[in-house]
Amino acid sequence: MSNVKTQQKTISKITPILEQIEERVERHQAKLLAAFQKHKVSETHLQSSTGYGYDDIGRETLERIVADLFGGESALVRPNIVSGTHAIAACLYGVLRPGDEWISLTGRPYDTLFQIIGSPDDGTGSLADLGVRYYEIGLTDEHKVDWAKFQQKVTSKTKLVAIQRSRGYSNRPSFTIAEIAKMITQVRRILPNAIIFVDNCYGEFVEDREPLHVGADLIAGSLIKNLGGGLAKSGGYIVGRKTLVELASSRLVAPGIGMEGGATHGYLADYYQGLFLAPHVVGEALKGMVFASALFEEAGYTVSPTYREKRTDIIQQIQLGSSEKLIAFCQAIQAASPIDAHVLPEPCDMPGYKDPIIMAAGTFVQGASIELSADGPLREPFTVYLQGGLTFAHVKVALKQALQSLNQIQK
Repeated sequence: MSNVKTQQKTISKITPILEQIEERVERHQAKLLAAFQKHKVSETHLQSSTGYGYDDIGRETLERIVADLFGGESALVRPNIVSGTHAIAACLYGVLRPGDEWISLTGRPYDTLFQIIGSPDDGTGSLADLGVRYYEIGLTDEHKVDWAKFQQKVTSKTKLVAIQRSRGYSNRPSFTIAEIAKMITQVRRILPNAIIFVDNCYGEFVEDREPLHVGADLIAGSLIKNLGGGLAKSGGYIVGRKTLVELASSRLVAPGIGMEGGATHGYLADYYQGLFLAPHVVGEALKGMVFASALFEEAGYTVSPTYREKRTDIIQQIQLGSSEKLIAFCQAIQAASPIDAHVLPEPCDMPGYKDPIIMAAGTFVQGASIELSADGPLREPFTVYLQGGLTFAHVKVALKQALQSLNQIQK
């Protein structure tokens, strides 16, 4: 079957799912509009502060809007949060103290967190170096939480339980909000006073609810993923219980300054407009990932999630089976990018990762995974992680080129 016919068949097959995505986009857009109106957003709020950033009404109003949307008492939405990893680190360092213990409930977290976790006496200022002990609960063969092991690891010093919503570079599915809700209920039964933290990266606006709506205490993520709507140039967010957000802000900035300071120097207009566009942009990315799943399943590849499955993030996993195909796929995505299409990505070692990584990201904002990008570690089964897409049309064009590249290898 030709690529054109394959794409036409794919579109016909996924049309009901695309319509469901559009319906969710409209619901989120209505909530956002109501939040902007509730907080009386005006042109004044788009003007950024300088210097210390005290009394920045635009920043404070934006943070109240985000707290409302995500079900939190308080929020930080700041340009000085470098990445999602940085936002997570601010939460962990802010909440945990020497002698505390914390547990990753959902197996190994993203590779980039391991230098933050650290090891005792590593001299880096990692959590372990500061006397905070970490435990990891591997998932069962069915990718479920191993509650027996969790109960074995819980002690009187267990202060925080972490849940990673998205899959990272693992073969397990991402966890839906319904699944996270069940996890939270069970953690509360076993450890009623634990702080439940959720790494929310890649998941914002994908479902109707967020982790705080089902009982989480604290969440964090990046603005150059879903929440920034493709317009945020940098930054991250932290939302949750007021006391916990304040602790994170003290670590992010300094005790005594916390949430009160922090200039927004030119960012606010992009943050407000990006947030307003975020439901639509996330919807475009989701349509692209559903299309990718159906297209590559039709071509004979193993995909996760399948196009029929419920989604909770903007990531699509495709098992390509060889390093040659993984490299070819990423190079095709790069060649179909609006920026640096002439650049040929190659695998290389990267800080925080154990295996060589190949990354394709011809994006307007460096590293913005709400824009179409693809990456993966060079290890079995040579899985590519595809995410983002500012427009559905761009995703379709890029995937057509990627499939052509793979077909040439097969020949």
